[in-house]
Amino acid sequence: MSNRFPRLAMGALLALACHTTCHAQIWQCLQDGRVVFSDKPCPQQGAQVDPRKLAPNVAQALPVPPARAEADPTPARGGPSRSLPANVCPDDQELRNMETSASSTTLGEPERAFLQDEVRRARQCRRGQGRYTEDDWRISRDAQAAQRSLKGSEAARLRAEGMHSAADPLEGERIEARRRDLDAALRQQALLRERQRLRPGGVPP
Repeated sequence: MSNRFPRLAMGALLALACHTTCHAQIWQCLQDGRVVFSDKPCPQQGAQVDPRKLAPNVAQALPVPPARAEADPTPARGGPSRSLPANVCPDDQELRNMETSASSTTLGEPERAFLQDEVRRARQCRRGQGRYTEDDWRISRDAQAAQRSLKGSEAARLRAEGMHSAADPLEGERIEARRRDLDAALRQQALLRERQRLRPGGVPP
């Protein structure tokens, strides 16, 4: 008896509402996880209900749409984590080998600077910066080997820097800033050479 009473009371109230406003619009809305009825359109989620079809059992929860997995990458407390793929970085032995290569005195300045940058990027990776794969470091190893040869060192450096820019946005910004500085320095050197080529009177020889 106690279970039927709330349902009978709700039915009576809804029947009375329908009798007095049988042509009014009624909306079944979901607000803060609760189902409510209103004579105004739902501010969030809901649907219009025909007042003539209201019955004591209409108070059922509206289905809540499943949350998009990518909407919040932070895992729920105590729930399974949706972590990114593991970050692959050079191990201790490879890092020591990279440091040895970067300290070689037989390299040119661009080659040595690149190898020193690779050491720094490997350390950043081990601290959790960037998202690298094994294929990424294969590109780096090829570029490091190319610095010790006479062919393709610059092209290999550019390819490795492009890889780092994709794997680590912060490093990509650093690389881009360095390229802008280098371009500005080259333009300045070209301007100085042009001025030196001119005679004091400003007339070329």
